[in-house]
Amino acid sequence: MKLLLDFLPLLLFFGTFKFADGHKEAAAQFATQYFGSFVSTGVVTPLQAPVLLATIVVILATLVQVAIVKLSGKKIDRLLWITLGIVVVLGGATVWLNDETFIKWKPTVYNWVLAAVMLVTQFGFRKDPLKAVMGAQLKLPEAVWGKLSLAYALFFIVVGALNLWVAFTFPTETWVNFKVFVLTGLMIAFVVVQAFWLAKYMEDEPASADTAKG
Repeated sequence: MKLLLDFLPLLLFFGTFKFADGHKEAAAQFATQYFGSFVSTGVVTPLQAPVLLATIVVILATLVQVAIVKLSGKKIDRLLWITLGIVVVLGGATVWLNDETFIKWKPTVYNWVLAAVMLVTQFGFRKDPLKAVMGAQLKLPEAVWGKLSLAYALFFIVVGALNLWVAFTFPTETWVNFKVFVLTGLMIAFVVVQAFWLAKYMEDEPASADTAKG
């Protein structure tokens, strides 16, 4: 259920964009009629309609996501708050100014904020950010926690830069596909690689404990 909630805004963004992109004229009329008052020009063109409608949907989906978590009695984690803030600010600017530039910055801002938080926590406050979150589930040497946190921070920096390159080098349709499939695929691949790397430390721990007892 949580996995579906996490991916729901992304899937709705993709689905809305693809449908509107295939029906640009109708999408423009719909966007102008129902959301024109939220756009500074009051009019949405067929070229602008797909991104604008997809952005409105992702804002609403993220708000619903937060509401569902809140109503279920669970604590809303910081990542979801960060996502909501970025989506509302950059998405709102995209809708009001009718400019897709802002929503294209969203993956970059999100990843760079995460990288900044991790680096400041690790080197500024001398605390390991990943250990604070996953320390109860994983038992790793201190040096490994530090390398893992640094690897994630560098990954977020690279992914953020890659998003900007695709967003402002290729057509919007290409960027949408990249955002949904490539960025998601890169994250999954990175987690899998990290899992294989960490496996040897998790397997070695019981052996080390037995050795110490002996």
